[in-house]
Amino acid sequence: MQDFKFPEKKDWKQILTRPTANIDEIEQKVIPILEEVKKSGDGAIRKFALQFDNILLNDFQVSQAEIDAAEAKLTEELKSSIKIAVQNIRRFHEAQKSSLEIIETMPGVECWRKSVGIEKVGIYIPGGTAPLFSTVLMLAIPAQIAGCKEIVLCSPSNHPAILYSAKLVGVDKIYRVGGAQAIAAMAYGTETVPQVYKIFGPGNQFVTAAKQLVSKEGTAIDMPAGPSEVAVLADDSAKPAFVAADLLSQAEHGVDSQVILVSTSEKLISDVKKEVALQLESLPRREMASKSLENSKAIIVSTIDDGVDLLNEYAAEHLILCVENAEEVGERIINAGSIFLGYYTPESCGDYASGTNHTLPTNGFAKAYSGVSVDSFVKKITFQKISREGLKKLGPHVSTMAEAESLQAHSNAVKVRLAQD
Repeated sequence: MQDFKFPEKKDWKQILTRPTANIDEIEQKVIPILEEVKKSGDGAIRKFALQFDNILLNDFQVSQAEIDAAEAKLTEELKSSIKIAVQNIRRFHEAQKSSLEIIETMPGVECWRKSVGIEKVGIYIPGGTAPLFSTVLMLAIPAQIAGCKEIVLCSPSNHPAILYSAKLVGVDKIYRVGGAQAIAAMAYGTETVPQVYKIFGPGNQFVTAAKQLVSKEGTAIDMPAGPSEVAVLADDSAKPAFVAADLLSQAEHGVDSQVILVSTSEKLISDVKKEVALQLESLPRREMASKSLENSKAIIVSTIDDGVDLLNEYAAEHLILCVENAEEVGERIINAGSIFLGYYTPESCGDYASGTNHTLPTNGFAKAYSGVSVDSFVKKITFQKISREGLKKLGPHVSTMAEAESLQAHSNAVKVRLAQD
């Protein structure tokens, strides 16, 4: 980890820079893939599967028999844990549904807003080095609660936990398609893969670029995404072993992940580094985590207030507060994807089973974006109903405003109605 001691505010932006790839170069590689899938459909999917993954795909829709058989390949312990996660995630997200409320803005003028599930949504689950079946739960459960009629899943991985989780939470169709070509298939539709209206899910830099490119053509996406990240604010009350474990749990995601440790205590930072080195040795993914730590920072600040300001500037995907009065400090955080309060709230609980969603804004986008929720899977349609008496009260004001904007036809739409009385 790189060390910074009492950095000046003018230097924060530079210190907090994320490791990023050259997006222009990546897009130039992705654009031809999108264009070929749009043009050739299933044929392009097969071509790219062979070219990039050395896989010959014939029927790339996962059969119901394969989905049903996945359950037998999992331990009872894992299935039980997945069911607990489903229960908690569902409970938390069910509470996000809003009830319809009619507002009478003035006598005879009623307005309301209705949530309608997006009809067709796509979920992308990466293959890579880890079978992210937890992301299936995080995306399909709120989609189901929102009332989405069709949930399509694309993943290059046939891991039985992915298939079992998908079946458990109501995914309609599963396709063994990965990479930018999977995003293209869901955005444009092919002979086999149906077109969807919004695409969700993480992925590598090529998947991320593909999502951003198709969003320019009318397919909505969950949010801009980048490598995973965690920031920890810790004081002398924190346990170094806990902090080190949290940093490593994020560092093992990938070589481009970033972890940030901010503390008022030089001793704590020193002790955490020792713990990181100790715990790293026993990790199967220690090589990946070690490379991630090269992108990571340990920052000493004078006060917790300075730490809060610095972390609001960073806008972490995950923020862990291992400090006294963690809840009070948490209230002062305005930029973060998800906040973990206190010494016994590891970020990994949010990743899997506490109930909150782990699909969160990265790369500083937490300054303007929220994590995935039921709202991510719905459209809000407004309604209004005006009575004759209501139009008599409201109409003249509308006509006055329309005529002031030189839009006479708008004014006439009111006047012709009022003239009938």
